[in-house]
Amino acid sequence: MTALIHVVNDGPPDAPPLLLIHGSGASGGFWAPMIPALAAHHRLIRVDLPGHGRSAIASSTGRPGNGRSAGAASYAVPHQADRLAETLDAIGTHRVSVATHSSGGYIATALATRRPGLISSLTLISCGPTMDAALPEPPILRLLLTPPAGPVVWKLRTSTLIRRGIAATCARPIDPPGHVVADLRRIRYRTLRQVLDSNTAYLTERGIPDRLAPLGLPIQAIFGDSDPRWDPASVQQYRAVPGARIDTLPGVGHIPMLEAPGETAGLLLAFTTAQRLA
Repeated sequence: MTALIHVVNDGPPDAPPLLLIHGSGASGGFWAPMIPALAAHHRLIRVDLPGHGRSAIASSTGRPGNGRSAGAASYAVPHQADRLAETLDAIGTHRVSVATHSSGGYIATALATRRPGLISSLTLISCGPTMDAALPEPPILRLLLTPPAGPVVWKLRTSTLIRRGIAATCARPIDPPGHVVADLRRIRYRTLRQVLDSNTAYLTERGIPDRLAPLGLPIQAIFGDSDPRWDPASVQQYRAVPGARIDTLPGVGHIPMLEAPGETAGLLLAFTTAQRLA
């Protein structure tokens, strides 16, 4: 699709669908190391959320804009969930498993709340459950994202600086693919700041386990035990969701898709397979 949300499909068209949602500032490209394993079992739907990667910047009306008219409300978590629901409707997907990374879990939670029955199961990877689980940002991220220096540094960001920013959230050595770095260079500072503020507002209002608990949705929470962005022990908060499966990746930080793609794909596939057989 070339409208508001850019979509990439992988895997057999008749396989069970699996929607992949990235986190703040990222893109569908972050899932690339896991695609071969996942595509052997699923029809994959990778999206770039509004204003990220190859997707258009959202205007205050929720339609593609030129960036000058972009309104903060466009990036509110429920609004992003609505845009994603429209995309799934447009491609004829009415029941889908979902895997998310980081704040992508907030979009999926809002989607599950606003469109009951659309999501068949939900995997949350490195998704901070409540604001009290947040850890101090690594210094390089504060430099890139926090005013007054943030807007200036963001304009001057180089591939090296972006790679250092990604690495600061990881526990294992990584070499981010070039397309991932290119996607991060596309997002505008104003867009990213609006997204981050909207995520904070959503999580402050109500925690994710509390939102998911009454939905009766099969949930899997995967955390690296060395995540520098969220307290790794906070994954246990998802036990408040009846029947939730909790998985931990030893020696892994905030981006398991890049740090441990094989292990992460294995955990995800074990869960989606179990749900299909249930």
